[in-house]
Amino acid sequence: MWRAMVSVVKRDLLLAVRHRSELVNPLLFFLIVVSLFPLSLEPDPRMLATIGGGVIWVAALLAGMLALDAMFRPDFEDGTLEQLVLSPQPVAALALAKVFAHWLVSGLPLMLMAPLLGVLMNLPGEAMLALLATLAVGTPVISLVGAIGVALTVGLRRSGVLLSLLVLPLYIPVLIFGAAAAGDAAAGQSIAGPVLFIGAMLVLALTLAPLAIGAALRISLE
Repeated sequence: MWRAMVSVVKRDLLLAVRHRSELVNPLLFFLIVVSLFPLSLEPDPRMLATIGGGVIWVAALLAGMLALDAMFRPDFEDGTLEQLVLSPQPVAALALAKVFAHWLVSGLPLMLMAPLLGVLMNLPGEAMLALLATLAVGTPVISLVGAIGVALTVGLRRSGVLLSLLVLPLYIPVLIFGAAAAGDAAAGQSIAGPVLFIGAMLVLALTLAPLAIGAALRISLE
Protein backbone atom coordinates (compact mmCIF):
# COMPACT_ATOMS: atom_id res chain seq x y z
CA MET A 1 0.00 0.00 0.00
CA TRP A 2 2.78 2.43 0.90
CA ARG A 3 4.54 1.75 -2.39
CA ALA A 4 1.32 2.48 -4.26
CA MET A 5 0.84 5.74 -2.35
CA VAL A 6 4.39 6.86 -3.09
CA SER A 7 3.87 6.05 -6.78
CA VAL A 8 0.69 8.15 -6.85
CA VAL A 9 2.48 11.09 -5.24
CA LYS A 10 5.42 10.88 -7.67
CA ARG A 11 3.07 10.66 -10.66
CA ASP A 12 1.01 13.67 -9.59
CA LEU A 13 4.12 15.75 -8.90
CA LEU A 14 5.52 14.88 -12.32
CA LEU A 15 2.27 15.87 -14.01
CA ALA A 16 2.21 19.12 -12.02
CA VAL A 17 5.72 19.98 -13.21
CA ARG A 18 4.69 19.32 -16.81
CA HIS A 19 1.67 21.65 -16.45
CA ARG A 20 3.36 24.58 -14.76
CA SER A 21 0.67 27.07 -15.72
CA GLU A 22 -1.84 25.33 -13.46
CA LEU A 23 0.61 25.79 -10.59
CA VAL A 24 1.36 29.43 -11.29
CA ASN A 25 -2.23 30.68 -11.67
CA PRO A 26 -3.27 30.25 -7.98
CA LEU A 27 0.02 31.80 -6.83
CA LEU A 28 -0.46 34.81 -9.10
CA PHE A 29 -4.03 35.18 -7.85
CA PHE A 30 -2.76 35.06 -4.25
CA LEU A 31 -0.11 37.67 -4.97
CA ILE A 32 -2.43 40.01 -6.87
CA VAL A 33 -5.23 39.95 -4.28
CA VAL A 34 -2.96 40.68 -1.33
CA SER A 35 -0.94 43.30 -3.26
CA LEU A 36 -4.01 45.22 -4.40
CA PHE A 37 -5.74 45.26 -1.03
CA PRO A 38 -3.51 47.94 0.59
CA LEU A 39 -4.19 50.24 -2.37
CA SER A 40 -7.88 50.39 -1.43
CA LEU A 41 -7.13 51.59 2.12
CA GLU A 42 -5.48 54.54 3.74
CA PRO A 43 -1.69 54.13 4.05
CA ASP A 44 -1.85 53.38 7.78
CA PRO A 45 0.76 50.76 8.79
CA ARG A 46 -1.05 49.99 12.06
CA MET A 47 -4.32 49.23 10.31
CA LEU A 48 -2.55 47.02 7.77
CA ALA A 49 -0.86 45.13 10.59
CA THR A 50 -4.24 44.60 12.25
CA ILE A 51 -6.07 43.22 9.22
CA GLY A 52 -3.10 41.80 7.31
CA GLY A 53 -3.39 38.28 8.69
CA GLY A 54 -7.06 38.04 7.76
CA VAL A 55 -6.44 39.39 4.26
CA ILE A 56 -3.68 36.86 3.60
CA TRP A 57 -5.83 34.03 4.94
CA VAL A 58 -8.79 34.96 2.72
CA ALA A 59 -6.54 35.22 -0.34
CA ALA A 60 -4.87 31.88 0.47
CA LEU A 61 -8.23 30.16 0.87
CA LEU A 62 -9.55 31.48 -2.45
CA ALA A 63 -6.29 30.66 -4.23
CA GLY A 64 -6.42 27.14 -2.82
CA MET A 65 -9.94 26.73 -4.17
CA LEU A 66 -8.73 27.64 -7.67
CA ALA A 67 -6.48 24.57 -7.66
CA LEU A 68 -9.03 22.10 -6.29
CA ASP A 69 -10.56 21.09 -9.61
CA ALA A 70 -7.20 19.82 -10.90
CA MET A 71 -7.01 17.22 -8.14
CA PHE A 72 -9.22 14.55 -9.74
CA ARG A 73 -10.67 15.92 -13.00
CA PRO A 74 -7.70 15.18 -15.31
CA ASP A 75 -7.62 11.61 -13.99
CA PHE A 76 -11.38 11.33 -14.48
CA GLU A 77 -11.16 12.49 -18.07
CA ASP A 78 -8.36 10.09 -19.10
CA GLY A 79 -9.68 7.07 -17.18
CA THR A 80 -6.92 6.94 -14.57
CA LEU A 81 -9.34 7.64 -11.75
CA GLU A 82 -11.43 4.59 -12.61
CA GLN A 83 -8.29 2.43 -12.55
CA LEU A 84 -7.39 3.77 -9.10
CA VAL A 85 -10.83 2.92 -7.77
CA LEU A 86 -10.66 -0.59 -9.26
CA SER A 87 -7.12 -1.27 -7.99
CA PRO A 88 -6.59 -3.74 -5.12
CA GLN A 89 -5.24 -0.97 -2.91
CA PRO A 90 -7.60 0.91 -0.55
CA VAL A 91 -9.16 3.85 -2.35
CA ALA A 92 -8.93 5.97 0.80
CA ALA A 93 -5.14 5.51 0.93
CA LEU A 94 -4.68 6.41 -2.74
CA ALA A 95 -6.98 9.42 -2.32
CA LEU A 96 -4.92 10.57 0.66
CA ALA A 97 -1.77 10.31 -1.49
CA LYS A 98 -3.37 12.47 -4.18
CA VAL A 99 -4.42 15.05 -1.59
CA PHE A 100 -0.87 15.14 -0.22
CA ALA A 101 0.53 15.69 -3.71
CA HIS A 102 -2.03 18.45 -4.28
CA TRP A 103 -0.98 20.15 -1.04
CA LEU A 104 2.69 19.99 -2.06
CA VAL A 105 2.00 21.87 -5.32
CA SER A 106 -0.66 24.29 -4.04
CA GLY A 107 -0.77 24.68 -0.26
CA LEU A 108 2.97 24.58 0.40
CA PRO A 109 3.84 27.33 -2.15
CA LEU A 110 1.10 29.53 -0.70
CA MET A 111 2.55 29.04 2.77
CA LEU A 112 6.06 29.89 1.55
CA MET A 113 4.81 33.06 -0.16
CA ALA A 114 2.94 34.27 2.93
CA PRO A 115 5.97 35.84 4.73
CA LEU A 116 6.75 38.00 1.70
CA LEU A 117 3.18 39.25 1.58
CA GLY A 118 3.23 39.65 5.35
CA VAL A 119 6.03 42.18 4.95
CA LEU A 120 3.86 44.02 2.41
CA MET A 121 1.02 44.10 4.96
CA ASN A 122 3.41 45.35 7.69
CA LEU A 123 2.85 42.32 9.91
CA PRO A 124 5.06 42.19 13.02
CA GLY A 125 7.32 39.21 13.60
CA GLU A 126 4.97 37.53 16.08
CA ALA A 127 2.03 37.78 13.70
CA MET A 128 4.20 36.44 10.87
CA LEU A 129 5.06 33.33 12.89
CA ALA A 130 1.41 32.86 13.85
CA LEU A 131 0.39 33.19 10.20
CA LEU A 132 2.92 30.56 9.14
CA ALA A 133 1.83 28.21 11.92
CA THR A 134 -1.84 28.44 11.04
CA LEU A 135 -1.20 28.13 7.30
CA ALA A 136 0.98 25.07 7.90
CA VAL A 137 -1.87 23.41 9.79
CA GLY A 138 -4.79 24.94 7.91
CA THR A 139 -3.82 24.49 4.26
CA PRO A 140 -3.89 20.66 4.55
CA VAL A 141 -7.42 20.99 5.94
CA ILE A 142 -8.36 23.06 2.87
CA SER A 143 -7.01 20.34 0.57
CA LEU A 144 -8.66 17.48 2.48
CA VAL A 145 -12.08 19.10 2.75
CA GLY A 146 -11.91 20.41 -0.79
CA ALA A 147 -11.08 16.93 -2.08
CA ILE A 148 -14.41 15.66 -0.76
CA GLY A 149 -16.26 18.30 -2.77
CA VAL A 150 -14.16 17.62 -5.88
CA ALA A 151 -14.80 13.87 -5.59
CA LEU A 152 -18.55 14.48 -5.38
CA THR A 153 -18.64 16.81 -8.40
CA VAL A 154 -15.90 15.34 -10.61
CA GLY A 155 -18.43 13.73 -12.95
CA LEU A 156 -20.36 16.97 -13.49
CA ARG A 157 -19.67 19.58 -16.13
CA ARG A 158 -19.14 23.18 -15.01
CA SER A 159 -19.16 22.17 -11.37
CA GLY A 160 -17.22 25.20 -10.13
CA VAL A 161 -20.17 27.00 -8.55
CA LEU A 162 -21.50 23.82 -6.95
CA LEU A 163 -18.06 22.99 -5.59
CA SER A 164 -17.81 26.44 -4.01
CA LEU A 165 -21.21 26.06 -2.38
CA LEU A 166 -20.18 22.69 -0.96
CA VAL A 167 -16.81 23.56 0.51
CA LEU A 168 -16.98 27.25 1.44
CA PRO A 169 -19.17 26.74 4.55
CA LEU A 170 -16.72 24.07 5.76
CA TYR A 171 -13.78 26.45 5.31
CA ILE A 172 -15.23 29.18 7.52
CA PRO A 173 -13.95 27.79 10.88
CA VAL A 174 -10.42 27.45 9.48
CA LEU A 175 -10.55 31.01 8.16
CA ILE A 176 -11.89 32.45 11.42
CA PHE A 177 -9.30 30.82 13.66
CA GLY A 178 -6.43 31.35 11.22
CA ALA A 179 -7.11 35.08 11.00
CA ALA A 180 -7.73 35.25 14.77
CA ALA A 181 -4.32 33.73 15.51
CA ALA A 182 -2.52 36.38 13.45
CA GLY A 183 -4.57 39.14 15.07
CA ASP A 184 -3.92 37.81 18.58
CA ALA A 185 -0.19 37.57 17.90
CA ALA A 186 -0.11 41.16 16.61
CA ALA A 187 -1.83 42.25 19.83
CA GLY A 188 0.63 40.32 22.00
CA GLN A 189 -1.83 37.62 23.05
CA SER A 190 -1.45 33.85 23.06
CA ILE A 191 -2.24 31.97 19.84
CA ALA A 192 -2.42 28.54 21.44
CA GLY A 193 -6.23 28.34 21.26
CA PRO A 194 -6.69 29.03 17.54
CA VAL A 195 -3.71 26.87 16.53
CA LEU A 196 -4.90 23.93 18.64
CA PHE A 197 -8.41 24.25 17.22
CA ILE A 198 -7.12 24.16 13.64
CA GLY A 199 -4.87 21.25 14.62
CA ALA A 200 -7.91 19.38 15.92
CA MET A 201 -9.69 20.00 12.61
CA LEU A 202 -6.63 18.65 10.78
CA VAL A 203 -6.64 15.45 12.84
CA LEU A 204 -10.37 15.03 12.20
CA ALA A 205 -9.92 15.66 8.48
CA LEU A 206 -7.02 13.21 8.23
CA THR A 207 -9.14 10.57 9.95
CA LEU A 208 -12.44 10.97 8.10
CA ALA A 209 -11.74 12.77 4.82
CA PRO A 210 -9.95 9.89 3.02
CA LEU A 211 -12.89 7.57 3.71
CA ALA A 212 -15.36 10.20 2.51
CA ILE A 213 -13.28 10.88 -0.61
CA GLY A 214 -13.15 7.19 -1.48
CA ALA A 215 -16.91 6.81 -1.08
CA ALA A 216 -17.56 9.98 -3.11
CA LEU A 217 -15.33 8.77 -5.95
CA ARG A 218 -17.19 5.47 -6.13
CA ILE A 219 -20.49 7.34 -6.28
CA SER A 220 -19.24 9.67 -9.02
CA LEU A 221 -17.93 6.80 -11.14
CA GLU A 222 -21.10 4.69 -10.96
